[in-house]
Amino acid sequence: YTPGDKTTGTTHIRDHLDLKRTMITVAVALLPCGIMTLYNTGFQANMALESLGQAQAMGWRGDILAMLGFAVDPHNWLGNMLHGALYFIPVFLVTNIVGGFWETVFAVTRKHEINEGFLVTGLLFPLTLPPTIPLWQVAVGITFGVVIGKEIFGGTGRNILNPALTARAFLFFAYPAQISGDAVWVALDGFTQATPLGQVAAGGIEALTVTWKDAFIGLVPGSMGETSALGALIGAVILVGSGIGSWRIMLGCLI
Repeated sequence: YTPGDKTTGTTHIRDHLDLKRTMITVAVALLPCGIMTLYNTGFQANMALESLGQAQAMGWRGDILAMLGFAVDPHNWLGNMLHGALYFIPVFLVTNIVGGFWETVFAVTRKHEINEGFLVTGLLFPLTLPPTIPLWQVAVGITFGVVIGKEIFGGTGRNILNPALTARAFLFFAYPAQISGDAVWVALDGFTQATPLGQVAAGGIEALTVTWKDAFIGLVPGSMGETSALGALIGAVILVGSGIGSWRIMLGCLI
């Protein structure tokens, strides 16, 4: 399907950069945080398992890791990556399958093309979630984000809300037990550990149990893709260098 209306007269288009290229560039800029997502999720889980004296992860993830020859070892970077992937990939798949379904429904109903806007949403939303999030809540959250946060406004380019963050906010208020607290940030049932911000809120800056270096790199508990300041800064450089992101907007938000 092709939209039946076209912009005429003076427009804001200044070059050949289209929506597809824009969204793909943003997706590329998310890769550093994505890599840290896999590594840190597995690293935190293996650290917790090692502290409890367990030699193997629990459940089907532990069976897969054992089949591949990986025991609990937070110093094995490949083992950390694989362990983290076993938590992130299911969340990523559910997000894109369910969200893509709603994108298709609205595109067919409106007789529009399925645009690339959901490519970024489908990456951003999983990155904002804790590794322990139930998959059915992932499906409900992305449904709310796409339908209520985007499509009721008219779709890509007409929405006033960010679909991924709308979905995250919905989960925070609808299911606070699975999206907040100290028991959701490390991928291990029954294991509690506060995020650095949670530690500071509870006991001040002296309560921090992580180094500033680890916090900058992202080796701390938290939502899967939001722990690494380094990964976010690399992504920012990619966005600004490619002309997709505005350093003025970034700096303005920071200030």
